[in-house]
Amino acid sequence: MSPSASSEILVVGSLAYDSISTPAGKTDRTLGGSANYFSLAASLFSKVKVVGVVGDDYGAQDLELLTSRGVDVSGLQKKAGKTFHWAGSYDGNMNEAQTLATELNVFGDFNPELPPSYTSAEYVFLANIDPALQLRVLEQVKKPKFVGADTMNFWISSKKETLLKVLGKIDALLINEGEAEMLTGKTNAIAASDVLIEMGPKAVVVKRGEYGFVLRTKEGHFILPAFPISNVVDPTGAGDTFAGAFFGTLAKSGKALDLAALKEACVNGCLLASFTVEAFGVQKLKELTMDKVLARAEQFSRITRL
Repeated sequence: MSPSASSEILVVGSLAYDSISTPAGKTDRTLGGSANYFSLAASLFSKVKVVGVVGDDYGAQDLELLTSRGVDVSGLQKKAGKTFHWAGSYDGNMNEAQTLATELNVFGDFNPELPPSYTSAEYVFLANIDPALQLRVLEQVKKPKFVGADTMNFWISSKKETLLKVLGKIDALLINEGEAEMLTGKTNAIAASDVLIEMGPKAVVVKRGEYGFVLRTKEGHFILPAFPISNVVDPTGAGDTFAGAFFGTLAKSGKALDLAALKEACVNGCLLASFTVEAFGVQKLKELTMDKVLARAEQFSRITRL
């Protein structure tokens, strides 16, 4: 399962520090951000290049975490000021966080500029950033083989028209259930995925937290539950972890929109996300090995086998 023969993945997103409270406890300024979760997951399968911005408070050890996994950080901007900080809590519903504070800091002026070596990336993931910036990234990429994107309720409500332009230019949309319903007006994941597939993407993945996912392509649906975790510590970053494993799997296979490859990518997304939720922040991803993933894959196969 070496990533050496894989196509490279470009991810554009946030690198952050998170302060999180859940029924399992609290953590202050733990490493987070979509690009970190994505990169740590994807790097188990493929080579990753990151575009993002951090402040001068970003720890050297946190940067080394990415480079130790072979992640190319030459597209990372470092600016005077503080790194993006998010604070949130989970109470009764562990599938949805309550935002307590969002301090954009240097991320507020983020303007993604791709180094020349990044523009030839075949696999491109546009993490949850302003859809106008997502379009700007696509203008800089030469001939991507597969482009995916994520979004959030803020962009759906404030920049829907621009977001719809993004949807017309991508191959896959990865979105959580609440956002899918908000974007389509449909009140369940199946109906929402049916509408989303008509908006442009060739594949739609509706992430449903502990209930798994819905994959929708022109060929129909593929649905599985999440890997069962009895003690969820922190769901933050599970969706970005899913996306990282999803893209890593596709880049490794080189098959992009092949249905069997998409199914495998979703299963691996579920598996890696199940590790993320077992501890705060990226802690589980730091120590994760492919042997552990394969062992859990065998358990998942037994659980879901008819």
